[in-house]
Amino acid sequence: MSQALENIQIAIFASGNGTNAENIISHLKNISTINVSLIVSDKENAGIHDVAFKNKIPIFVIPKSDINIGDEILRHLKSHQIDFIVLAGYLKKIPVNILRAYERNVINIHPALLPKYGGKGMYGKHVHEAVIENKETESGMTIHYVDEIYDNGEIILQEKCSISENDTADTLAEKIHQLEHKHYPEVIASLLKTKINVKKTD
Repeated sequence: MSQALENIQIAIFASGNGTNAENIISHLKNISTINVSLIVSDKENAGIHDVAFKNKIPIFVIPKSDINIGDEILRHLKSHQIDFIVLAGYLKKIPVNILRAYERNVINIHPALLPKYGGKGMYGKHVHEAVIENKETESGMTIHYVDEIYDNGEIILQEKCSISENDTADTLAEKIHQLEHKHYPEVIASLLKTKINVKKTD
């Protein structure tokens, strides 16, 4: 955490269009003690760039050729005094040095009920197609802390939705997006408000 701890600076990591990121930014604008101060992306032309520009948030694009990429990312996080990292559709594995520097301060959202349908390669539509193919009767989303293994960290919250016989991967994705947009910003705000309150009473 940063030295003052009167407020918390967040970095959002995203690889895609940034719909979850934009929803989080919009929600947190109403909380003066929580600021989205940096966006990190591994994609040069993803929609998250438009989200960053629209909201006047600096964006760091991870260079593809940097063998010490964890150190480079960490330098940017420290230069923006980042306290907490939120993954919102970010597909790369987080370097170990960042996880150690931000222990229990990195969270992710996954579009399934972990531990089912998690792990490397299980993201986006791939998850929903697998769920439909296996004729599951329910799915949902999981918010969890990030550790060194894909989709393995301690679960913070799970929310479920039912799957009908007529659902496709696309219709299931929409159901889960609605759950994500409702619950992810609320969980982030709740976690960070608790951190601020704890620090104020230390």
